[in-house]
Amino acid sequence: MMTDNQVKQIFQEKEALLEGHFQLTSGRHSETYLQCAKVLQYPQVAEQLGEALVERVMSENAGIPVRLNAVCAPALGGIILGHVVARALGARAIFAERDQASGALVLRRGFAIYPGESILAVEDVITTGGSLKEIVQLVQSSNAKLIGVAAVAERNANAVNFGTTKSVLLKLTLKDYSVQECPQCLAGVPMVKPGSRPSVPA
Repeated sequence: MMTDNQVKQIFQEKEALLEGHFQLTSGRHSETYLQCAKVLQYPQVAEQLGEALVERVMSENAGIPVRLNAVCAPALGGIILGHVVARALGARAIFAERDQASGALVLRRGFAIYPGESILAVEDVITTGGSLKEIVQLVQSSNAKLIGVAAVAERNANAVNFGTTKSVLLKLTLKDYSVQECPQCLAGVPMVKPGSRPSVPA
């Protein structure tokens, strides 16, 4: 089974463990950012991480069925990982995306979750867990069976509780701050927002 150190080494080798002054999707600021897309751009590495995550899910979730129906991920960051995880499981790979009017994650493009299906929710990196919680709600509102949640990495010192089995390959304790408390802001260091969607106010 792939270890935390092996996963961290992959991020370091692909220059995806960034140091600087970043605004997270949550609106909070951090001196460290995990740019998972820089890792997942390599198909063989993405496949390796997907298979390792499936192995972790299987070992940590005794109630998982032999065959899941689908893996559901939030766009944009979870799409590639969701696909490789679904491939390893022999399941459908679907994703939810933000509705411009409501701001909620919804299924589009003909994707559907059917009542009674077994679904694994997948994300690339968990920070506050907001997007993944929306996927969990989406699965539950469809009267499907949520098997668990899974991610390549979790960066929060306070582990997020999703009310189900959570499987993570790399657990890091990375500090983040409100704008008022951010030492980089106080020092006047320019900020970068590397994420794929607008941040919410901190």
